[in-house]
Amino acid sequence: MSEQNYNEQDEIFSQVLRAGRRTYFFDVRATKADDYYLTITESKKFTHDDGSFNYKKHKIYLYKEDFSEFNEMLKAATDYIVNEKGEEVISERHQSDYTKPELNGDIPATESFTDVSFEDI
Repeated sequence: MSEQNYNEQDEIFSQVLRAGRRTYFFDVRATKADDYYLTITESKKFTHDDGSFNYKKHKIYLYKEDFSEFNEMLKAATDYIVNEKGEEVISERHQSDYTKPELNGDIPATESFTDVSFEDI
C-alpha cells in the first residue's frame, strides 16, 4: 500500500478552526490496529520581507487513554483564564483601538523608567 493511500484511509474525521494567522486541525486517525486517536495541529503562517511565506506546524497526538485527564486539565486551564481575565481579548494584535496604559493617561509619562534626575548624582 502506498503512503498516499495509507494517509487517505488513516484520516477518519477532520475539523478545521481558522483563527487569524493560525489554523487548528482536529483529525481523528486510525492506528495500524484500527483503533482511533486524535491529532491536533496548529499551523501558523509567517510572511517574509520578500513576500514569500511559510507555515510552522506543531502537532499533538492524543490517545484515548489520555482523553479524560486531558479534557479535565484543558477545562481547568481555560476556566481559570476566563475567570481571571474574562472572555474579552486584550492585545495590540487583536484590537485596533488598543493603547498601552502609559499612552492613554493611566500612567503619567513623567513616571517612565527613562526619566533620570542628574541632580542627585
